[in-house]
Amino acid sequence: MTVMKPYMKYCGAASREDVECISQSRGDAIGFIFAPSKRQVQPDQVKHWLEQTKCSKDVVGVFVNEEINRICEITSKIPLSIVQLHGDETPEEAQEIKQQTEAIVWKVFHHEPHLLATLEKMTNYAPVVDGFLIDAKVKGIRGGSGTAFAWEAVPAYVQHAKRLKKTCAIAGGVTPASITKLLDYGPKAIDLSSGIEENGKKSSAKIKALEERMFSYVRISK
Repeated sequence: MTVMKPYMKYCGAASREDVECISQSRGDAIGFIFAPSKRQVQPDQVKHWLEQTKCSKDVVGVFVNEEINRICEITSKIPLSIVQLHGDETPEEAQEIKQQTEAIVWKVFHHEPHLLATLEKMTNYAPVVDGFLIDAKVKGIRGGSGTAFAWEAVPAYVQHAKRLKKTCAIAGGVTPASITKLLDYGPKAIDLSSGIEENGKKSSAKIKALEERMFSYVRISK
């Protein structure tokens, strides 16, 4: 079985050092959290860090039930490639955000034991978003919990997203130790945050370990 390299997003950069660390990695995207969180950052900081480090990754902004005007304001300040909606945004709001920002929009859903409930949400949002991110459901936490869901469900999410012609990223509990187990299930995109951190900071050693394991496992396409 040939496994292609998934799109890799390293999320939750919260300092210039984090941005430097991710910009030197082989990841595809860097994520910043603009919602209340221990990793929350301000747009001016992000703009400054990106300029200082000359980071060339896709830039992702993570929002939770944010005012549409505020998302537009941040997108005009920072060149966000992807707007990631992590809250209870409706399909109408997602569509409005996509139209106004002209960014790629991903909607986050939490894995439910009843798989059909999540698959149905994907279908409902498919006309108005470009992709989905499936994360573990942890009470009281929107994301970045470091908890994995039952990855046996990943192929169902990936196949459904493919039918809908959308991207599907997998998040939650991905670490250098678990990356190859997740790759067995064929994710097309992977989102990491706490799994590449040491003492709350992004770790170049952990990223290097993760990438070494991943690149020895996948076939690199031209």
